[in-house]
Amino acid sequence: MVDMEDTNKQAESFLELLVGREGERHAVIMQDFPDPDAISCAFAYRLIASERGIDTDLIYGGRVSHQENIAMINLLNIEIFEWGQEPITSGKYDGAIFVDNQGTTVNLVDRLDAAGVPSLAVVDHHAKQDRLKPLFQDIRVVGACASIFADYISKGALELKSSKPEHRRLATALMHGIISETGSMISALPLDFTAAALLQPFIDNELLMEILHQQRSHRVMEIIRMALENRVIREGYCFSGIGYLRSSDRDAIPQAADFLLTEATVHTAVVYGMVTHAHGGESINGSLRTTEVALGPDSFLKDSLGKMENGTFYGGGKSTAGGFAIPLGFLSGQDDTELSHIKWKAFDEKIRKKFFNKIGVDEDKDEE
Repeated sequence: MVDMEDTNKQAESFLELLVGREGERHAVIMQDFPDPDAISCAFAYRLIASERGIDTDLIYGGRVSHQENIAMINLLNIEIFEWGQEPITSGKYDGAIFVDNQGTTVNLVDRLDAAGVPSLAVVDHHAKQDRLKPLFQDIRVVGACASIFADYISKGALELKSSKPEHRRLATALMHGIISETGSMISALPLDFTAAALLQPFIDNELLMEILHQQRSHRVMEIIRMALENRVIREGYCFSGIGYLRSSDRDAIPQAADFLLTEATVHTAVVYGMVTHAHGGESINGSLRTTEVALGPDSFLKDSLGKMENGTFYGGGKSTAGGFAIPLGFLSGQDDTELSHIKWKAFDEKIRKKFFNKIGVDEDKDEE
């Protein structure tokens, strides 16, 4: 249970952080592949900061490809920017605000550091990481990060008015963030319900319905088909490697994991693939979904996959979901067909073996 006094202090500290920053420009940093929760939080910070004379750029370092995310951005007119491989110019930003992440799922951190951009705040709901040292952080056990920003709004960060179109768009975005992040409120916690009640009078129901009912693309359906064909199920765990993907298809990975979780005998699904990025690099990206209360996605992925040389974990998560990204470094790049097949087969077997070692099950033993 979240202590009400603590939440009041967090909201007060958040607002105090913004005092005296009129005229500044902040980089609002989402994870490389931002989801509705992150997008809505970034949008919330933009409006809250604007009230205090602070300019913002909402930026991310990867791609937006999930059909619901694209619909959300377009229908709610949320301006976000994909930052390519170019460095961040010194003096461009007075500070960075990290929403729905703690820098471990962001490839912009080193460039922000190189440009001398201080980390002002981290607002997140995932398990605590140690990548950043911000002036302010609010990391809570709550279903959606959007609920934290709704809590700030309820405590004076922004006075929502139905007469203002941007406030209706914000309420709709935050509600979508909460719904998507909590499995349509199934895994919602008390603060999520409180946030939803606050937002409900201001949302645009028609736009929210249109965002939520986007159809899956043909490519997403193909990736789900591959995940079904390649899945291995043992004792309620389902693991599936789906081969090579373009970065534009990366958002199909969590959709495939969600789908595999609907199988009757499965309580935990992990889907992963080798993502080829526009700049030529490659990484193994994966998503975990679970209905097993005792599993703990964050510790499960960290224990299974370990850390990079710099001490950053390859994966992490929250109560019912998690994700991981393993950069291939020197092994990245275009290869001939045979070498590409060998490379994928090696990584697929290595990752699957790590997961089977974690759960203590022999992969070669058939499911009974």
